[in-house]
Amino acid sequence: MLDAGSRAPEFMLQSHEGIETSLSELLQDGPLILYFYPADFTPGCTKEACSIRDIHKDIQAAGLNVVGISPQDEASHARFREEHNLPFILLSDPDKVAIKMYDVDGPFGIGVRRATFLINQDQTIKDAMLADVRVSRHTEFIEKAVILREAKGLKGQ
Repeated sequence: MLDAGSRAPEFMLQSHEGIETSLSELLQDGPLILYFYPADFTPGCTKEACSIRDIHKDIQAAGLNVVGISPQDEASHARFREEHNLPFILLSDPDKVAIKMYDVDGPFGIGVRRATFLINQDQTIKDAMLADVRVSRHTEFIEKAVILREAKGLKGQ
């Protein structure tokens, strides 16, 4: 997994809407919470996505955006978003291009590690979290990022 202080690798992936999306485009509107997850519709990934959904207004109010990446195709992501009312972008990485660049491929190339990155607009990784099983740690990581930005007066910037 890439460490804080590293440069976040550029990627180009299809969104749930079938739109080619790059990291630099995602960073145009502000810092980004980029999270990698194993699969749509699994219990842990559904819990994680819904917990992010539930604090999404706070995330946006702090001037952050959030994007999820997993290997499923655009159609799966679209169904997952619709079924769970997810207000953020999901990107499809079936060839694990970004997954490998961020060093979150599963052991022996099987699966995907559950990881969350806070990326500044200059593509520097500000902070990172790896917790495969403890889904709640990722929500806590995001909540901490929101609180720290608000405390520094970066809300909405």
